[in-house]
Amino acid sequence: MSEPNWKKLDKQATAAEIEIALLKEQIELLLKSFKPDTSQIVSNVNKEEFERLQQENVKLKHRIIILTRTIEMYKAKDKESVPSMINESEDKLSSMSNIPQSNTISIHATLWDIFHKAIMAAYPNAKKSLISITTNSNPKFGDYQCNSALPLARELSTTGNKLAPRTVANTIMSKLKESPLVDKYEIAGAGYINIYLKRDFGQCALSNWLTTGEILPPYVEKHRIVVDFSSPNIAKEMHVGHLRSTIIGDSLARIFEYLGHYVLRINHIGDWGTQFGMLIAHLQDKFPNYLTVNPPIQDLQTFYKESKIRFDADEEFKKRAYECVVKLQAFEPDIIKAWKMICDVSMQEFQKLYTRLDIKLIERGESFYQKRMEIIVEELESKNLLEEDNGRKVMWGEEPGKGVPFTIVKSDGGFTYDTSDMATIKQRIEEEKADWLIYVTDAGQSLHFQTLRSCAKKAEILKDHHRMDHVTFGVVLGEDKKKFKTRSGDTIKLIELLDEGLKRTLQKLKEKERDKVLSEEELKMAQESVAYGCIKYADLSHNRNHDYIFSFDKMLEDKGNTAVYLLYALTRIRSIARTAKVTQDELQKCARDTPISLEHEKEWKLAKVLLKFPDIILEISEDMYLHPLCEFCYEISCAFTEFYDKCYCVEKNQAGEIIKVHMGRLLLTEATALVLEKCFALLGLKPVTRM
Repeated sequence: MSEPNWKKLDKQATAAEIEIALLKEQIELLLKSFKPDTSQIVSNVNKEEFERLQQENVKLKHRIIILTRTIEMYKAKDKESVPSMINESEDKLSSMSNIPQSNTISIHATLWDIFHKAIMAAYPNAKKSLISITTNSNPKFGDYQCNSALPLARELSTTGNKLAPRTVANTIMSKLKESPLVDKYEIAGAGYINIYLKRDFGQCALSNWLTTGEILPPYVEKHRIVVDFSSPNIAKEMHVGHLRSTIIGDSLARIFEYLGHYVLRINHIGDWGTQFGMLIAHLQDKFPNYLTVNPPIQDLQTFYKESKIRFDADEEFKKRAYECVVKLQAFEPDIIKAWKMICDVSMQEFQKLYTRLDIKLIERGESFYQKRMEIIVEELESKNLLEEDNGRKVMWGEEPGKGVPFTIVKSDGGFTYDTSDMATIKQRIEEEKADWLIYVTDAGQSLHFQTLRSCAKKAEILKDHHRMDHVTFGVVLGEDKKKFKTRSGDTIKLIELLDEGLKRTLQKLKEKERDKVLSEEELKMAQESVAYGCIKYADLSHNRNHDYIFSFDKMLEDKGNTAVYLLYALTRIRSIARTAKVTQDELQKCARDTPISLEHEKEWKLAKVLLKFPDIILEISEDMYLHPLCEFCYEISCAFTEFYDKCYCVEKNQAGEIIKVHMGRLLLTEATALVLEKCFALLGLKPVTRM
């Protein structure tokens, strides 16, 4: 027997009431996250963001008005007038600002705000740092937990107010307000407050994702961010050492872009310096007609080795190479043309790799900053920040004599990487208007970037409102736990690594006889998805500060926390709706009036995992460790397996005919696929429909 209409209407009214409460909390969090300083707005530092927030606030309030009217209409059960009135309201909404309304609630931020209010009401002098909200792994003790009572009791005792942590917890409990997120609170043990989420909230949040067909990002204050990553050198092939910077930097850029920041992805190419004098001199000798006929220098690695041998052995050649450097720095046309030819060949080879890995970058070589280096030297000299040191001009950081100095001008008058990086940081802050700089390089450069930050602050280029992060990473090891190299001891070329990945992936797919069920095009797409995905995921799934062992055998395993397992998992999840003969458009329409099934414990467990998505992303955007996103993908997959084993989505008879489709559960599978796809997109993985 089908559910009566009045019950359906009541459920929809309840869902609308929950959404109103969530929107009100969202508005409050938005306003709290942005407390404009009038002087800043006048100086245009945050004017655009302030105006955007005002528009967002108006839109959220308008949405509340629409939902309030919807509730009244549903409760009146006036079937004929409801559709037209809703459409009229929605038309008014869509005619407003085109800024998308976020359908994503940060549970952690909302709970933190709830407990912050309660704790401040109970203990006005309490420190914000004592407010702690954590996720509970054991559902017996709730879904989340507030652990503030114990440290708060310790703090109170220092002022002579000795209270048991459980007493403090009870006082906090008495100040807690009702929330659309929270079903109940319980005090456990010495004073832990366990928090249980409402299933109605879970249904509402997941349904919002399904009805819009995407997971809009949680709100964050927007920044102009420069992410500096990859950074190979011209005339040298990219090797495995460039792999981590490229993959980590790309994924971070994807996450910041998703959150709505303005992101400039910079590839700081090594395209200037002494080695170019050497290369140009060799080019002049080997291809004297290079100005009229394009020289065949596609194999730049060999070309570079030839010029290096000559440079080391032939004093006359070395002298000419240095002369070419001087001419290059003077921008002589013939020398610049030779330099550009070499750079273009190298960049074409880099681009082939970036295309295969789906990496987007803007090249800004060291050459871009040449004139700016002269300017930065003049500026530092005018501020009396440079010291003479055996013919060099050096700069100390904020604490002179501590650490190591930056060599700004060499004894021969030339510039260094230190000069280049000082010019770079000035250009990014003053010309690009960046307020957040991120450098993704190996941990061995930590001291360099500490000194760069210190010198930039001393020169008053990097100010208090700017943020600068050095995102470090460890070394890629071979299975012998030594630095990953070929048997002959050479550095492994990145292109050879990708080719080997494609070869091994195809072997695995054929072992599973996928070549017999997939078309040639589908097989190629699956091969590339798995090969490149497993290389990226193996890197990102490790704590970036740790070294990790590169092993194709482990990467290509179809069990455990690997890209292969997760890509297969998503393909299987997507196949469930196809088996039920339900399209994604039909699921999206169905999500508007069919509640997602969360009654079974495994359904609710899966939903609670999915709802953690915004908090995972917000955490990564702050500390820039990507492995929690990989762990989250695996957690989703495991929770989905538990759900699918216990809860049938599609029931068939003995003849294999479909006799029942559980739409509420099918919607939960669609929400799972939606979250996994978003995670994969942020990690740079490309799933395929069939595998």
